[in-house]
Amino acid sequence: MKVSDILRVKGSTLFTIQPEQPLAEAATSMADHDIGSLVVMDHGDVVGMLTFREVIKATVRNSGVFGSLTVRTVMDDHPLTCTPETELDEVRRMMLSRHARYMPVMTNRTLMGVISFYDVAKAVVDGQDFENRMLKAYIRDWPVNEEETGKERQALL
Repeated sequence: MKVSDILRVKGSTLFTIQPEQPLAEAATSMADHDIGSLVVMDHGDVVGMLTFREVIKATVRNSGVFGSLTVRTVMDDHPLTCTPETELDEVRRMMLSRHARYMPVMTNRTLMGVISFYDVAKAVVDGQDFENRMLKAYIRDWPVNEEETGKERQALL
């Protein structure tokens, strides 16, 4: 399974913010849209990633207030990225190694979407559920040869 499979199911809605915008505005946007991350864009280029983790850390360091903090001062300016052709096993390894919960999906310099660790986990579970159902259907429809079944029963006794 590839990242493109997740994006096809997830849809193409993207939430972005500019690096000079106030952190308070970013937090409000994340809360309003019930999302955990924003891609930071500057002049059409991805320059960072802002997640709830960075927002919380910055707020705690600033004594519980946003104050004059901007997105640029707290964003991850070297986020992990992948392409639509990246295999999910590779994405899982990358996300686990960096403790990343969100990953921008890029084709060259074009932002195609964002996938979350939840998206990856859901895709894996859905794939396993489908495979499990197919295996059960295959076993249930297995042709039974009465002569062989009788020999197997005798061998078990």
